[in-house]
Amino acid sequence: MSWLWLLLSIACEVAATLSMRASDGLKRKRWIPAIVVGYAAAFTALAFALDAGMPLGIAYGIWTAVGIVVVAVCARMLWKDPLTRRMLVGIALVAIGVLLVELGTLM
Repeated sequence: MSWLWLLLSIACEVAATLSMRASDGLKRKRWIPAIVVGYAAAFTALAFALDAGMPLGIAYGIWTAVGIVVVAVCARMLWKDPLTRRMLVGIALVAIGVLLVELGTLM
């Protein structure tokens, strides 16, 4: 169950972050409720994932790594934000780091 909570948390965080971008620096006020609700739901679901037994380091690492990837790809598709090779290498390094942290708990 902790994995489902974590996935929900990631989805809410990504939605809130994309809403923040869509708000154009909070100039478009209609996006503010989506931002507030999205982040509140993200942190609540993350808390439930931790309560269900997921280690903090693993949960937070996966949460941030997956969030970075999904937000970067979505921002590229929605707003043509840059996604250079160097950025992709950075994303890969973050993913490798999270994987190493995950594997470290198995030993």
